[in-house]
Amino acid sequence: MAGMGGGTGKSVVAVGLAAALARQGLRVAPFKKGPDYIDAGWLSLAAGRPCYNLDPYLMSAEAMLASFGQHAPGADVVLVEGNRGLYDGVDVEGRFSTAELAKLLRLPVLLVVDCTKTTRTVAALVLGCREMDREVHIAGVVLNRIGSSRHEALVREAVERYTGIPVVGAIPRSRHDVFPQRHLGVTPTPEHGAADAAIGALAERTAQYLDLAKIGDLLGEVEPVAMPAAAPIPAGTKVRIGYLKDAAFQFYYTENLEALAAAGAELVAINALTAETLPAIDGLYIGGGFPETSARELAANAGFRASIKEAAAKGLPIYAECGGLIYLGERLTLDGVDYPLVGLFPIHFSLQRKPQAHGYTVLMAEAANPFYAQGETIKGHEFRYSRVEHYGGDPARLAFRMERGVGFMAGRDGLVMQNVLALYTHIHALGTPQWAPALVKAAQTFRLARG
Repeated sequence: MAGMGGGTGKSVVAVGLAAALARQGLRVAPFKKGPDYIDAGWLSLAAGRPCYNLDPYLMSAEAMLASFGQHAPGADVVLVEGNRGLYDGVDVEGRFSTAELAKLLRLPVLLVVDCTKTTRTVAALVLGCREMDREVHIAGVVLNRIGSSRHEALVREAVERYTGIPVVGAIPRSRHDVFPQRHLGVTPTPEHGAADAAIGALAERTAQYLDLAKIGDLLGEVEPVAMPAAAPIPAGTKVRIGYLKDAAFQFYYTENLEALAAAGAELVAINALTAETLPAIDGLYIGGGFPETSARELAANAGFRASIKEAAAKGLPIYAECGGLIYLGERLTLDGVDYPLVGLFPIHFSLQRKPQAHGYTVLMAEAANPFYAQGETIKGHEFRYSRVEHYGGDPARLAFRMERGVGFMAGRDGLVMQNVLALYTHIHALGTPQWAPALVKAAQTFRLARG
């Protein structure tokens, strides 16, 4: 599922299609191209099974094929939602684009086109996409934001006459936005309030305006992927690794949690808004999310915040990224109100109206830290509206040098305190395979030392 660019309605169509097919009793295996958490969450809810990310920048082709080969079998339909425009990549050659992923997986493309205030030109756009790379098989077109039946007829005829590509649906323009937007895009499923109802409405709308039978006829066969032998779980002390999972902290790749389990961890979900203290764990993973939307509740749960600070002082291994980094700071200012945080690092954060960092990152580990070897390079991504108003430490002592991206400050990222590492960059376990074993090993060491 690809679009002509961001904001064309591709995600809405992809989620609606996944939901409509699942309602027919089909087993839908959803994938999301790129590092996006939110769209993946909606696809997972629509399909009723986990959504996995495929990111050509963060992952090798071998890693993506292995993930695809592991999670696609057994499904009736595999749906991969692309990102941005079909041919948009990091350079003029379109490296890491949706088109390149489609070729790697050998899947046909369903192209979503925003038809607002245009008619015959839609055919020219589709024709250009077809001719840009003939190895990309554009199998069908979905016309989105159609104004009237006459508008639909004209655009449909133009596309099919000049491109030979069938139109498989036409979705009328709607004044009602099923997915309300927020500063990071679509509202995440845990915060939507009526996510199940939204999925149901999308499924009905998709079944009404898309020809599901015609789409079924266009599907290609998923080619089998040679799978490497499963690695045995390493011997060692079994550990319990907690991860904060609630409305504030919700950005976790399924693959990251699975990688921790595969490395020998028992995962323990913890609600930072309601838990009184940390449970008995050997390590803690604090992912990203929106601590600002739950700042009042996080601040009010002083006992839980104190238990994290106390555990860190005793050497508990903690890995925190983005929202997790913010939570470990001293305070967050929102609309002139200060909200106390864990206080592990001397940082005052605020939230801005415009992005403060957005895109892929490359980091070099220059200083000692609990999880990455010095001299090691890792890839990730950052997307934040938070700003560091004050940092009471020395930026030169941050563990990582930014080779690409903004980081925490002064071209660096990675705050370290005992067995704690907090950074703005998000990593993906398939692109950073050493991460999960390192966190599990640190938890094992902590458990053994504790006795």
